[in-house]
Amino acid sequence: MIIIGCDYHPGFQQIAFVDTETGDYGEQRLEHSEGAEKFYRDLAAQGEKVRVGMEASGHARWFERLLAKLTFELWIGDASEIRARRVRKQKTDRQDAQHILQLLMENRFPKIWVPSGENRDLRQLRWHRHRMVQARTRIMNHLQAVALNEGLRCKKRLWRDAGREQLESFRLSPWASRRRRDLLELLDRLTPTIAELTATIEQEVEQCPDAQRLQTHPGVGALTALAFVLIIGRADRFQCGKQIASYLGLVPLEDSSGPRRRLGHITKQGNSLLRFLLVEAAQVTVRSDQEWRSKYFHLAMRRGRKIVKVAMARRLAVRLYWMWRKGWNYGQLKKFGSHAGEPGNRDGVKSNTE
Repeated sequence: MIIIGCDYHPGFQQIAFVDTETGDYGEQRLEHSEGAEKFYRDLAAQGEKVRVGMEASGHARWFERLLAKLTFELWIGDASEIRARRVRKQKTDRQDAQHILQLLMENRFPKIWVPSGENRDLRQLRWHRHRMVQARTRIMNHLQAVALNEGLRCKKRLWRDAGREQLESFRLSPWASRRRRDLLELLDRLTPTIAELTATIEQEVEQCPDAQRLQTHPGVGALTALAFVLIIGRADRFQCGKQIASYLGLVPLEDSSGPRRRLGHITKQGNSLLRFLLVEAAQVTVRSDQEWRSKYFHLAMRRGRKIVKVAMARRLAVRLYWMWRKGWNYGQLKKFGSHAGEPGNRDGVKSNTE
């Protein structure tokens, strides 16, 4: 087998490789994409068995597809873990490739889970809709500013037929009128596009039993449920709810030493879109569930609304994780979930045989 440590860059890659049977070692710089493609296709033509290790990168989809087509084994590693295992203080592309190769040879390479191609494509659908909604919101804010400058303050009523007629009836200067017209045309184009993307997401949820189960929780709709399933991937990747909260960046920074314990803002290390959706969904849950509302206001009096919103989002993420892992809907979660402190529940969990 040929094992390759790859230090990947958008324009080139520096590799260090070794043949485990003969012990031959080599280093090479491969330009993208012709040079790299020729090198790996030549290895495939020789019938070599190849394993490639590289750090996680956001610009290597074509390279991943190439190795999959050639049936080469690709290991993607956690960049921060790889960096933490470096001993030398010097850092060059050659040394990075050698370091990755050494980790592969010593079975210390921090391999991470990689989503499937279908999963990634559905993530693109979620991101595309999210960006379209953001663009529409910006356009609507600009139009609200035009209306306010003309003395019209009607908030959401501006998007009804009567409000739209009032907005279009204002006599503006030439370029202000052109800006209003262009913004209204963009708004009219974005609205049906977003509706189409939303319908597509709802169809995908109908084909995903896990997402349908998560939807039974109050405040969780199709968008949040599908995003949670796509980003988490598999529930068995995590051992407990704390790991889920950490993975999504909903835990505080910590800089503690000795008797001193110092906590900061949340880490924000996870997927930003899913974190945003969880915060939004948690606020809907607070409005629709009495237990969550009581918890929300109790914490808000002590810590403030900003902190409590994130706390409720973390609580929702942990609940969704356990619903998914146990295969429960919301009713089963309420029946079999945590009941610590209640009379007759010494272990804090009801028996599921009742």
